[in-house]
Amino acid sequence: MTSELPALPEPPELPLPMMPPLRVTLVGMPGSGKSTVGRQLARHLDLPFVDTDAEIEHQVGMPIREFFDTHGEAVFRDRESEVIHALTQETGALVMATGGGAVIRAENRERLRATSHVFYLRSSPEELHRRLRHDTHRPLLQVADPLRRLRDLYRDRDPLYRQAAHFVVETPRPSVSGLVHMVLMQLELAGWLDPSQVPSPVDRPPPSRANPAEGESKNPRCASPTFVHTRTSGSAMATRALISPA
Repeated sequence: MTSELPALPEPPELPLPMMPPLRVTLVGMPGSGKSTVGRQLARHLDLPFVDTDAEIEHQVGMPIREFFDTHGEAVFRDRESEVIHALTQETGALVMATGGGAVIRAENRERLRATSHVFYLRSSPEELHRRLRHDTHRPLLQVADPLRRLRDLYRDRDPLYRQAAHFVVETPRPSVSGLVHMVLMQLELAGWLDPSQVPSPVDRPPPSRANPAEGESKNPRCASPTFVHTRTSGSAMATRALISPA
């Protein structure tokens, strides 16, 4: 005769731990997609979105290029640091896109990295030139040889973006929705985002072939994979190739 073991009591339901307010910052070269990706990411997460360049324009009452031409780069960088300092003093959730030169000053890099999850959207100078060749609003690119200027900026700034960033997202020819999805997945993997907020790739509708996203190849055979790197102990470690732009 076997005796039945007593049934174990049901474990009590424990409340889910409260996550701190989610703060995401996007850094990268001019034309890397920070503002576009940031707006869509913020819309998906239902969070406020702030573009530091737009905030500066609102404060000074003129376009960035005009402010640059009138007051010079040093004064602009002072104003940029003031805006970043004010935003990083806030404690609420938000998505923030920074200007391409925001990482030049060490104080900005340190504040961004200490107060938010920083993603570096990394594109080659050649790809950036392809996107920006007709742009007349970026003061640093109004030169005789914009590609050479982009190469010089990339050489100087790439190490600074890496210092500021927790993640490096390679963006050879991305779709905006693909980049947003990658950021969401990385936030989930790091434990900073509820999995229910990250759509499954099979649930996402394919992009329209008649209107591909900016920078997206119309030929799927030519699409380059996009990678996420996680910075660990000062080095970049590839964690996964998440998607190829459709």
